[in-house]
Amino acid sequence: MSLIANSTVLITGGASGIGKGMAISCLEKGASNVIIWDIDEAGMEKLAVEMAQQGKRIHTDKVDVSSVDSIQSAAARAREQFGGIDILINNAGVIIGKPFHEHTHRDIDFTMSINTDALMHIALEFVPGMIRNRRGHVVNIASAAGMSPNLRMSIYVASKWAVIGWSESLRLELEGISPDLHVTTVTPFYINTGMFSGVQSPFIPIVEQDVAVRKIIKGIERNKIFVRMPGIVYALPLFRGILPQRWYDLIVGKWLGIYKSMDTFRGRN
Repeated sequence: MSLIANSTVLITGGASGIGKGMAISCLEKGASNVIIWDIDEAGMEKLAVEMAQQGKRIHTDKVDVSSVDSIQSAAARAREQFGGIDILINNAGVIIGKPFHEHTHRDIDFTMSINTDALMHIALEFVPGMIRNRRGHVVNIASAAGMSPNLRMSIYVASKWAVIGWSESLRLELEGISPDLHVTTVTPFYINTGMFSGVQSPFIPIVEQDVAVRKIIKGIERNKIFVRMPGIVYALPLFRGILPQRWYDLIVGKWLGIYKSMDTFRGRN
């Protein structure tokens, strides 16, 4: 069981959404230090003030996780101030949400750099310290989209498929080093945040932020390999494995409405 109490926790994309919710939850559970990295300086400052009014301190650092230089500089500051990270939550992510042929080359690089590359670069800064200490927990926020194709999400889907494969491989490596080194991969359906504003799902419920936060935190404490939500997402690998692709397109894509879910997507302003 990974204890959040008395741990140093780093959360990327922690100024809003479930990142903010997880930061608050970790403070409530007695984490000794909670650090958030985000490019949204105003959002971080607002959260820091909110926590200070409750007698809690949150540490903030403006970091552009699409930049390796920015990651390395921030990681050096974190190691200097806190000595290392006990729990790393790779949460920052982006989506553009349009057909592949309408993207630019910059869209591809931007999405992959934040959703995929950043997770690996950040982990590379802190996992060696976890290995030296023989304990630590890496949490990677992937997506149910990492297990299923979808329209208007091709680059996002690609980025999350990559995260799941890397995250699971990292888990196997770390488990071979110490039983106290853990990796949890989170694969939620749409979460009700501004990131997915406008999406529609007639049959599979969109996950509320507080539910997502509660399930992820519980998954960390229980050292779960996967945290999936809602429950039907646990069946997705089975559907992918046993259904012929055209049946999958019909049942999951058409009947359950997944392939139409992004038709009304707006996202954040």
